[in-house]
Amino acid sequence: MAKTDVFGAGDAASRAMELKKELQRLVRSIADDEDYSPETIDRAREALLALRELKGRRSSARSPSLKLLGAVSCPEEFRCPLSKELMRDPVIVATGQTYDRVSILKWLKAGNRTCPQTQQVLSHTILTPNHLIREMISKWCKAQGIELSDPVPYIDEDRITEADRDNFLSLLSKMSSNISEQKEAAKELRLLTKRMPSFRALFGESPEAISQLLNPLSAVKSSSNGHLDLQEDVITTLLNLSIHDNNKKLVAETPSVIPLLMEALRSGTIATRSNAAAALFTLSALDSNKALIGKSGALRPLLDLLEEGHPLAMTDVASAIFNLCILHENRARAVREGAVGVILNKIENRSNVDELLAILAMLSSHQKAIEEMGELGAVPCLLSIIRETSCARNKENCIAILHTICFSDRTKLKDMREEESTYGTISELSRSGTSRAKRKASGILERLNRTINLTHTA
Repeated sequence: MAKTDVFGAGDAASRAMELKKELQRLVRSIADDEDYSPETIDRAREALLALRELKGRRSSARSPSLKLLGAVSCPEEFRCPLSKELMRDPVIVATGQTYDRVSILKWLKAGNRTCPQTQQVLSHTILTPNHLIREMISKWCKAQGIELSDPVPYIDEDRITEADRDNFLSLLSKMSSNISEQKEAAKELRLLTKRMPSFRALFGESPEAISQLLNPLSAVKSSSNGHLDLQEDVITTLLNLSIHDNNKKLVAETPSVIPLLMEALRSGTIATRSNAAAALFTLSALDSNKALIGKSGALRPLLDLLEEGHPLAMTDVASAIFNLCILHENRARAVREGAVGVILNKIENRSNVDELLAILAMLSSHQKAIEEMGELGAVPCLLSIIRETSCARNKENCIAILHTICFSDRTKLKDMREEESTYGTISELSRSGTSRAKRKASGILERLNRTINLTHTA
């Protein structure tokens, strides 16, 4: 039988994986080795051309009937929200949203742990087949005369090999060696845990792996010895590990992790400090970790970094504080640490208003926080934001805080009455705000009217 040039879907994907790995190895050799040979360049070019040819074959081998999709109006509910194309293998994520399997796997592989549509943090990354949508798509395709072929199986191009495991163990051993080898190993681990999500799982297989990773920071204060690059690489690797759902509990409960993250919040490059805050944010996705991090005293250095206000760190720091304050006892800790004053100061300067208003609204459930807001002039600040902003969520958070202040401190009613008399701000929100904002605004107006009636009666 004559040899065919047509690859099966699995063969083509496997061949593409081999070519990509070979190309990565050759390019790395060219980039890292000053004495690379011309043959290495030729081999890299050959691999690139072979990959291009394979890509062309796979494109030309597509079912002619699927090309009809370009001329047929596909129902919107059959399109993947990510790729905007007809779903071949619809799956449901933890938030209940449906995506095409290949598209959502690429999203997760890139390190994302939120639902692309709702932006909610995914409680898990299990993908459940949506048989109902799959059946509806199949019936629609038949009605349109389109043959829907079986989905191409997803192949993880970054799957771990024995060579990868050996490299992993070798790099960890170097973290207990001299400073030069520590730096080299830390940089490589940072790149591998960023590029290969499956590499992050290796740390969960070895109980001592995370402690070995942190050995250079535990042994000495890297920042005080001028090894800021080493500290940054190790902390960033820790952030990469914390993204992996199965690692969150293990990472947070490793005794040296949270103290070293707190140390990194106070010292090092701004990238190190920002990544330390981001690591605390991802770890705090678990309620047990929220309690652990709160008890460790991490809110104080987070608030210090927030107060400094470096633009590169603000979003990560605010996200970490918000996540931690979901836990009631952490709200009390944040208030004790002076969170209200720090946050109000930033809001007054219109810095990261969206994130910080959300935190302030959460803290307003604490009586001491409400008292501090009144003392620090929160009322006129919040009213001015309602007037200025077009963001419905910000208006809602502002009026919710004002509603709590209104019913806790009667002395602040005067400011609200003057605002209403001059601008009609609260009345306007009671008509045009979100349903929650309308309720809160109406509650304040009733309170204001009641006090006026009581005054007249007296």
